[in-house]
Amino acid sequence: MKSLLVVYHSNTGGTRQMAEALARGAAAEARVQVLHAAAAGPDEMLAAEGYVLATPETLAAISGPMKDFLDRCYYPLLGRVEGRPYALLVCAGSDGQNAIRQLQRIATGWRLRAVAEPVLVCTRAQTPEAILAPKVVPAAELARCEQLGTAFAAGLAMGIY
Repeated sequence: MKSLLVVYHSNTGGTRQMAEALARGAAAEARVQVLHAAAAGPDEMLAAEGYVLATPETLAAISGPMKDFLDRCYYPLLGRVEGRPYALLVCAGSDGQNAIRQLQRIATGWRLRAVAEPVLVCTRAQTPEAILAPKVVPAAELARCEQLGTAFAAGLAMGIY
């Protein structure tokens, strides 16, 4: 069975919910490891055949812990993960596009291969209270994450990527 690594960071729970939904969808077809960005590193990346990066949008960018994870892994993985498939999940308070672009540029630098359009959930949290409040991702959005997990894991299992 192929292995899928889901690395996430979540400040208020939204991104964690998305990552867990994706993992549920992938579990029937792949060994899924879900790790917080602070707990993941190059060894976990090398052991997996595919990756999902899940981050909140923080100040129009990926979160600091996600950036730290990617920075810690870059040199140890350079030239060792080329061509591996990846997907993205972003939970944003505004449009999330800069966080997506940032992750895509990093994945391009690693020479990873995107297998799906990013899943973006926009919470529209714009006030300090809304930004800091725990998030509840709507069931329809979680279903999109789960469907991505199912499709990604099936593609891994069939050798498509």
